[in-house]
Amino acid sequence: MWWLNIILNALKIIRVNNNLLISKYSSILFGYLLNILKATFQNMTNFGADTPFILLAKIKVKEDKVHEYLKLADKTDKAVEAAEPGMLHHTFDQDPEDPLSFVWSEAYKNDDAFIAHLANPAVGLYLQEHPKLADDFTVEVYGTVGDKCLEVMKGTGVPFKVFNSKLGYSRL
Repeated sequence: MWWLNIILNALKIIRVNNNLLISKYSSILFGYLLNILKATFQNMTNFGADTPFILLAKIKVKEDKVHEYLKLADKTDKAVEAAEPGMLHHTFDQDPEDPLSFVWSEAYKNDDAFIAHLANPAVGLYLQEHPKLADDFTVEVYGTVGDKCLEVMKGTGVPFKVFNSKLGYSRL
């Protein structure tokens, strides 16, 4: 690993008169290493367009349209799985207390993955058919997204609420 070589070079120690001294070049490399580590850890807490996020789309299906809606959701899900490598998690979950309430739970690799999702023709068809089959559609996003992604979200006409990340990490 390249970073291990930097560490080893930065920590080269020479013996002079039985004392340990860090060579001039090692101290320069060590300073460089510290700057890399600092930038790396700062990036882990800088949430935005390149970081993963979670989206929950809450839906209330019309009473006589559940079967039809499930068929539409299944078709959409299969198309998303086939065409969207940036979609890391995509499920359609039913509320255990209300058989007409469902939630799409989705995890995106980054903003580009979400933008690609909306460009998927199957998703476009789903959004066209949704009003015929359901009464409600709200979206909550958990994680910070960039300005371009926010504009795309607003352009859908679906109400979005974005919960910006303040701290934490993601292993997605």
